[in-house]
Amino acid sequence: MPIAVDIDVMLARRKMSVGELADRVGITPANLAVLKNGRAKAVRFATLAALCEALECQPGDLLHWEAEDYAEG
Repeated sequence: MPIAVDIDVMLARRKMSVGELADRVGITPANLAVLKNGRAKAVRFATLAALCEALECQPGDLLHWEAEDYAEG
């Protein structure tokens, strides 16, 4: 998927565990892991806002676009 998630980076910068972030955001650690590992197909703006509030960051600190290589032919 061309949208990459950098929650790990912000967790490390804030010295916060996945469990602590999940508690602050109000989602399960399993759902946070799905998002963190790039397996989520969507994220609600309310969840993104809660992540930004808990991590004291901007949405662009958590998400970035990566170009995909498409096979020609």
